Amino acid sequence: MRNVTADHPAFDAIVLAGGAARRLGGVDKAAVTVGGRPLLERVLDACRDADRTIVVGPPRPTRRPVHWVREDPPGGGPLAALAAGAVHATAPLVAVLATDLPFLTPATARTLIGALPPAADGVLFQDSEGRDQPLTAVYRTAALRAALGALPATRHAPLRTLLPALDLHRLAGASTTFDCDTWAEIATARDRIKEHGTVLDEWIAAAATELDIEPGEHRTVLLDAARDVAHAVARPAAPLTTFLIGYAAAKHGITPAEAARRVTALAARWEAEKDSGEDSGKTPGGEAVRQRRDQDEQGRDGQSRDGQGQEGREASAGTSPGGPEGKEGHPA
Repeated sequence: MRNVTADHPAFDAIVLAGGAARRLGGVDKAAVTVGGRPLLERVLDACRDADRTIVVGPPRPTRRPVHWVREDPPGGGPLAALAAGAVHATAPLVAVLATDLPFLTPATARTLIGALPPAADGVLFQDSEGRDQPLTAVYRTAALRAALGALPATRHAPLRTLLPALDLHRLAGASTTFDCDTWAEIATARDRIKEHGTVLDEWIAAAATELDIEPGEHRTVLLDAARDVAHAVARPAAPLTTFLIGYAAAKHGITPAEAARRVTALAARWEAEKDSGEDSGKTPGGEAVRQRRDQDEQGRDGQSRDGQGQEGREASAGTSPGGPEGKEGHPA
């Protein structure tokens, strides 16, 4: 269980996963994949900081442990589902999330909790058009139960009927509120995760889920090791090196951090030999390599690593035949 502090208070999560998905032709929306992962699994991953995750809907296999409940009657609508889930919440705060939100992350709940005013009953996101999103929200559990209990009925009642009974704080313009109600929206979500700025994070999260490890676990040391190898040895060596780090960790029972430390030290020794040869004039083309390295440093000062600076380094490497390979940028 995570550490509970004033900055990170305890909370439960309720995920509504029992909708009929009529605009998707009645398919099981929770099982529809975005980025190779079912929508439900993506939302459950965003709930990993919760003390307890309650999923309202028909039970399905999940990678993370959850507590399953059903609304009464099944298919009774989101308000009935929320009421069924709230009964089982025990933490003072509860995050309420829909299963069709592919861009939720653990930071979503933390952001909401951090923005909750002391006197408010809850906090919710609004979409880009200013509409309340009560299924991307955090509520005080006692206030939520009281508001639900005061309603004349919850079966097939609109979710918006709950909001007037609560004192809510609102956060505007969250991209995380993008939901998937139609196949066109699912196609848009699938395209978005493959955009250049997000594809690495999306792929690492998907691969980590598939391998049953935490998405952030050892990521920094692996990327740092790959960067050091790319600089000291050659760019194509970086991805193979990260594979070797994982293989060594599994074979010898060491941590990836320890394996990465050894590889980084090796890369430093490798580069030290090259630099020594350049400085002493023993390596053919050493002067050209030094010039390329200086140009690399100048390019990194004034340009982005993936933009014009990369083009400059490639051009520099192409105009220095006969010299050893110089430092290069961070592997893509």
